[in-house]
Amino acid sequence: MTTQTAATHPLNRVAVYCGAATPADPRWVELAREVGDTLARRGIGVVYGGGRRGLMGAVADGALAAGGEVIGVIPDALAEAELAHTGVSQLIQVQTMHERKACFTQLSDGFITLPGGVGTMDELWEAVSWSQLGYHALPVGLLNAYGYYDKLLEFAAHMTAAEFVRPQHAEIILAEATLEALLARMAAHVPVMPLVKMPLDTI
Repeated sequence: MTTQTAATHPLNRVAVYCGAATPADPRWVELAREVGDTLARRGIGVVYGGGRRGLMGAVADGALAAGGEVIGVIPDALAEAELAHTGVSQLIQVQTMHERKACFTQLSDGFITLPGGVGTMDELWEAVSWSQLGYHALPVGLLNAYGYYDKLLEFAAHMTAAEFVRPQHAEIILAEATLEALLARMAAHVPVMPLVKMPLDTI
């Protein structure tokens, strides 16, 4: 078990992972906009997937409306499909999804995952895997708003109980129901002991 000590992890920018979909329930888009707004008002820059649709666009628009920095990272092939957001502070186009996620990691001081689908899960679990392997030592936050990720957290605990995940790595995902609580835990983040130490440029 990792011992948590009083520590401060600066959050100048965070990578925000979320869906490009627009669900019928308006609370998801409202949540994303509020997250962008709150991060900007706290002086935390947003690094995200670069789209202007769905929760992605809502995060960006919320942060931009509050005067925040927003950096979008999007692969060339998705720039048209996801309708790249041209109003962001900086839009970075890359060739591959691996380049995209490496860029998120290089530009950010942590990750926050909002509700989303398959692509969002890919980003979350890669951030967790990269923490296990020592590619980064950044906090991996999960905003479990409205209990959206309850079952995922149950399964994560099941993987640990079945001994497919080491106990110290079970602490990689920092899950909270509110953004304020999540940011507080991320700021107090103490890195876990990785399996190895892999340089990011070897991805």
